[in-house]
Amino acid sequence: MQFRSKKKQKAIVENISKDHNVPLSTDLTENSRIISNMLGESVDFVSRSFMIGVQKPVKAQLFYIDGIVDSVIIHHDLLKGLMIESREAEQSNQIDRLELLEKHLLAIGMVNHVETITDLFKHLLSGDSILLIDGYAKGFSLDTRGGENRGIASVTTQEVVRGPKEAFSERINLNIALIRRKIKDPNLWMKNYKIGNKTQTDVTVAYLNGVANDDIVQELDKRLKDIDIDSILEGAYIEELVQDGVYTPFPTVYNTERPDTIAAGILEGKIAIFVDGTPFVLLIPALFIDFLQSSEDYYQRADIATFIRVLRTISFFLALLTPSLYIALTIFHQEMVPTTLLISLAAQREGIPFPAFIEAVLMEFTFELLREAGIRLPSTVGSAISIVGALVLGQAAVDAGIVSAMMVIIVSFTAISSFVFPSYNLAITVRMLRFGYMLLAATLGLYGIFTGLIIMVLHMVSLRSFGVPYLTPLGPFSLSGQKDVFVRAPFWLQRTRQPLQSQKNIVRNQTDSPQPPKGR
Repeated sequence: MQFRSKKKQKAIVENISKDHNVPLSTDLTENSRIISNMLGESVDFVSRSFMIGVQKPVKAQLFYIDGIVDSVIIHHDLLKGLMIESREAEQSNQIDRLELLEKHLLAIGMVNHVETITDLFKHLLSGDSILLIDGYAKGFSLDTRGGENRGIASVTTQEVVRGPKEAFSERINLNIALIRRKIKDPNLWMKNYKIGNKTQTDVTVAYLNGVANDDIVQELDKRLKDIDIDSILEGAYIEELVQDGVYTPFPTVYNTERPDTIAAGILEGKIAIFVDGTPFVLLIPALFIDFLQSSEDYYQRADIATFIRVLRTISFFLALLTPSLYIALTIFHQEMVPTTLLISLAAQREGIPFPAFIEAVLMEFTFELLREAGIRLPSTVGSAISIVGALVLGQAAVDAGIVSAMMVIIVSFTAISSFVFPSYNLAITVRMLRFGYMLLAATLGLYGIFTGLIIMVLHMVSLRSFGVPYLTPLGPFSLSGQKDVFVRAPFWLQRTRQPLQSQKNIVRNQTDSPQPPKGR
């Protein structure tokens, strides 16, 4: 009989795996066996049996996964209330047992009905507790999500001198709460998705109704629903599966761990994508200019923010083109170099066994190795290894006659320029493209560099981020949009949002310019 029971139970489990709408049984023992077998009798699975009621006791069972639930809620709010049932409610024969529990005994904020095995596991593996009553083919899903978490920490990747220091954490509920604290508007709408056939990861989309473009909201909803994948472990999975441009080195989805940046983007009409398990939140549509801007630009005076933005723009071209310009000038266009400098360069390169291109590639590749080593090593030694390694290797390479001193200066200056970018994604793009421009400079000189720039601009013009041109508001050109591109105009001049992102409500500011008091 025991063999037949196990064989029958295995058949039920296989049937559940194929059919996602298998209803719960009225037999509590059978439901418990199915749940236990589906989880493979995992050690973190907890099942607590108890009796509800005194005069008419009924058997009940509470299921939850240890580690992802709040044990205080379970012990004090759930079990204590369920085991000590009020006699007045119990003596009333007009109240159904499930209705009695839901209306009188369950001291939980969110209570949902569960009628199928699939729904039961969706809630159970998300941190909810499941309450089943013997004799009923349905139960309750109780919001007991909790467990250990990192909490609100400081920003580590996009630090600012002035501005909020708080950062997102790995808990999606906490991340959403941080945005709710900043945007106290009932039009802040949020929609939840379960993505990942195995992980069932919570993904939440947040946008400002009446400000965000409805077409973009609908397009994102369609793309998220079309995702059919086993696992979503980080926001990068969602980013790759929903972005427009796949074959491009430029990022078309913005990500950040700063709540103020996400709140500002939502207020501009953009859409935020929260993924459970990661402190980085996605923001779409993402424009090229977004990756050159920082949230601190809005916390400083307009003139200071403008100066910093211009500095970042210059740094972009310096980090991209400095090695290739040096290669082109020393190989093809010596007549463009001042005579004194040309003589100095020639003296430095005397005895160097490699041409300028190979020399630059070796130094850039070495510096990339040092950069990655500094990131992967523990923080206590990572920075020291990077600095010491760069100094020792650079000096040793010059003394050994492998590279020239000017090449060490060029590579160092290029690296410093690449550290100016607020976005790590754009910095990686520049690092990749830099090698391509070096190759063009070594083969075609300045002609190759300018050809590469034209191709890059044409490629960027063709890119879209959820239908919005990537170079907006530069191309297509928008005069009103220039107030917040390379120049950060005062807030009283920035009256409208970008029209291609928000087509319903583009007015964001109606404050007039402040006037000094009249003299008496």
